[in-house]
Amino acid sequence: MTTIASSLDSLGRELRHAVRGALRRPAYTLAAVLTLALGLGATTAIFSVVNTVLLKPLPYPNAERLVAISHVARNQGDGRIDVVSSMYLTYRKESRTLRNIGLYGNGGQSVTGVGEPEQARALFVTHEVLLALGVQPALGRLFTEADDTPPIQGADPIIITYGYWQRKFGGDPDVIGRAMTVDARPSQVVGVMPAGFRFLDMAPDAEIILTIKTAPLGAVLGNSAFAAQRALAELAPGATIEQANADVARMLPIWLDSWPASPGGVDRATIESWGLVPGVHALKGDVIGDVGKVLWLLMGTIGAVLLIACANIANLMLVRADARRPEIAIRAALGAPRVRLVRELFVESLVIGTAGGVLGLALARASLALLVALGPTSLPRLQEIAIDPLVLAFAVGATLASSVFFGSFPALKYTRRVDSLGGGARGATAGRETHRTRSTLVAAQVALALALVVSSGLMIRTFAALRDVDPGFAEPERIQVARIWAAPLGRPDPKDYTRLERDILEKIQALPGVTSAAFGFGVPMEGRLFSSPLFAEDKPVVVGKAMPSRRIKVVSPGWFATLGTRMVAGRDITWNDIDDGGKVAVLSENLARELWSSPQAALGKRVRDTEPAAPGEWREVVGVVQDVHESNLNEPAQAIVYLPVLMDGYGGNAVFGTPAIAYAIRTERAGTAAFVNEVKQAVWSVNGNLPVFLVRTLQDLYAGTLANAAFTLVMLAIAGAMALGLGVVGIAGVMAYVVSQRTREIGIRVALGAQPGRVERMLLRQGLGMAAIGAAAGLVIAAGAARFMRSVLYGVGPLDLTTYAAALAVILCAAAIAS
Repeated sequence: MTTIASSLDSLGRELRHAVRGALRRPAYTLAAVLTLALGLGATTAIFSVVNTVLLKPLPYPNAERLVAISHVARNQGDGRIDVVSSMYLTYRKESRTLRNIGLYGNGGQSVTGVGEPEQARALFVTHEVLLALGVQPALGRLFTEADDTPPIQGADPIIITYGYWQRKFGGDPDVIGRAMTVDARPSQVVGVMPAGFRFLDMAPDAEIILTIKTAPLGAVLGNSAFAAQRALAELAPGATIEQANADVARMLPIWLDSWPASPGGVDRATIESWGLVPGVHALKGDVIGDVGKVLWLLMGTIGAVLLIACANIANLMLVRADARRPEIAIRAALGAPRVRLVRELFVESLVIGTAGGVLGLALARASLALLVALGPTSLPRLQEIAIDPLVLAFAVGATLASSVFFGSFPALKYTRRVDSLGGGARGATAGRETHRTRSTLVAAQVALALALVVSSGLMIRTFAALRDVDPGFAEPERIQVARIWAAPLGRPDPKDYTRLERDILEKIQALPGVTSAAFGFGVPMEGRLFSSPLFAEDKPVVVGKAMPSRRIKVVSPGWFATLGTRMVAGRDITWNDIDDGGKVAVLSENLARELWSSPQAALGKRVRDTEPAAPGEWREVVGVVQDVHESNLNEPAQAIVYLPVLMDGYGGNAVFGTPAIAYAIRTERAGTAAFVNEVKQAVWSVNGNLPVFLVRTLQDLYAGTLANAAFTLVMLAIAGAMALGLGVVGIAGVMAYVVSQRTREIGIRVALGAQPGRVERMLLRQGLGMAAIGAAAGLVIAAGAARFMRSVLYGVGPLDLTTYAAALAVILCAAAIAS
């Protein structure tokens, strides 16, 4: 006990001595603490994002048991196939490894009868989904099997989220049983979800939750579009994901044997030709998506910045320890053991590290608000990012590791020859060794800084390449977008929908400042498209071979002119075409070239969505338009068939029309509050019960597709700038130290006639020599690291010579200036 007390007392004295020493040298202490705080703050902030998005389990009681159910079509490019109703019914009945199997989806629903009409964000689920998640309502109850098994007598059950309850009903505790009208259906509130509930990665959060109606009666293998939905389940006790995949493989033949094909739909032979195999995987994978690669890249990048910061502090501490070398030697000569001297120097580094860690944690907490603001909305769990116990433990661990790292250099370097008083041969040798150590640290800083500057350069080139992509539309900032959903009006005749939509269009076209307007199922960058096989009259059908699914979009006349989409050949759809049954089509240029080699050759050809022997209408190709990026810019534009918003004989319908449409309005007033209000008034002048929602400009959607690249670019640019700045400081510090050590030598050289310029060049060569060694190593590191960036690059390769040459020039110029 006496020994322990003595050791603690000795450690306390050393700690007090280290604190007093740090306070006596405020410039040195402040430089070291700030450098470390920047590195630790940035690293901790990024780790908090990694922790929330990648490491934390989903916020459900049994998160580790939740899986997503899907399939992979091996013969269709390994495309993902989700779950259709008949699959769901089969799996629910036959599965041995999965329980609480449920379907889910999202969309918008018109809500009336409670305040002003509005479009509410809706989550659609079968009753098992909320059971699998293990959530409990704050009020009322969850859905039961009877709620999603038709026919449902009386009002449809509906669950509302906590935020919607507060906003729409003022938090009324008697909300259970309240009547609402949802998409013209009478509905009744049966439950309120707890505060903070969020469904997977649904953004923005749902406001109402409705049931998906499923029943064996009328279920088929799949319709012409194979309309599948996402599915999740809970692993049964003791079951693994591997066993669940084997179980689904066993059930697939049972499903195929249990259900008929629908007329004109997908039959068994077609499905078998896809080569379906199970794709059950952890549900968290669906939430994270591909963002994990970007986050680990950023984590590695910021980690490199922390290493550079530690190398800078190590250099500072070497200078400080060099000045104390005579003191250390005297203490050693008086009998101080080496272990005590090493411990004192480590305690000094720990004091610096602790101060830097505390300040870094404060910077990390402050920067999280900026990270959340900069982060794209597609970044999952963005609002959950915070400093939690694991992040705090990481910050403490990083602080200790950093302190040991930069403290080990002076501690080991200046206690190895404790018999030297700083003069003579041994002192000169120690000085040379110290210089080599500092030069090595600077070279390492330069190497890491170059790697980060290369990464930043590659992302800058990527962002520039994305901005140069022709999206297939022009001047998106002048295109106002607004959506309506007409289904609640109870118009069973598709012609009534189109008549209403056309009446609204005429009102919008008459607004001041509108140069053109049109409507379609969805505007570019929304990704709203149908999928359907496409048969061409002059292309023979191969028996037993599945026809590739094509992307379909229905549009009104004037759609391409309004968006600024260039007509490559032929003409646009007209209202006369629609009045004649809509027997026309417009193709994207890439599809026309794929099928007939050229846009001109496609004109006059005929296509349809069903086999020639089945009922349906042929549609003549009257035009070809430039390719349009409908979803994002970093993938090739999809091949698209544009069809009229109203047409005969499509998708098994005698007449096809859609109640879900988006208006595209070209005007200089786009995005202004006054114009948005005029658009709403134009809609309500035709029908006052129509909700107008998702009102934004096309520029907003376009910018959203660049958000991920912009976020990565900003983060890497910040890291690169920090690394470059720290590297420059490191080189300048070493050169200042070299000059201070060689002041007498330089004076003698000048006195003997050496020109100042020659002396300057000598020192410049020394600084550039360190930088060149680091740059050579940095090029190797950058080439290796860039290979991990392949998934986030576009239009530039990981070994792009221009980027590497520019980064090398920046580093060497910075080194020359610092020297």
